[in-house]
Amino acid sequence: MNTQKIILHIEDNFENRILVRRILQSASYQVLEAENALQAINYLRTTRPDLILMDINMPDVDGYTLTSKLKTVRGIKHIPIIAITANAMRGDREKSLQAGCDGYIEKPIDIDILLEQVEQFLQVPLETEQPHV
Repeated sequence: MNTQKIILHIEDNFENRILVRRILQSASYQVLEAENALQAINYLRTTRPDLILMDINMPDVDGYTLTSKLKTVRGIKHIPIIAITANAMRGDREKSLQAGCDGYIEKPIDIDILLEQVEQFLQVPLETEQPHV
């Protein structure tokens, strides 16, 4: 695993940040943490993470709104965003994807699912398809 991979975790709940940090650091990822949209934007002014984990239910600016905004910013819009949310009602996954999230994980967080999705979005393609001429 590449120890250089940086993950920005945007989450207002302290306990959830600790849990995710421990899981990701044990898998050799570098973790940056923001507890709200403003802190996340400040990080993104100077750092380009390889992946963003986005809590949906945050005060001030929710994860849907922040994701929608980030997906319009040049230099950031290509970064995969995985929604992490307690919203598990019918349509919540679709709402996250419509906002621009690339993945969706329900709370309580299943460690295996979290690591599986992170790996999926951070993997380097083994082959590059060549266009047919």
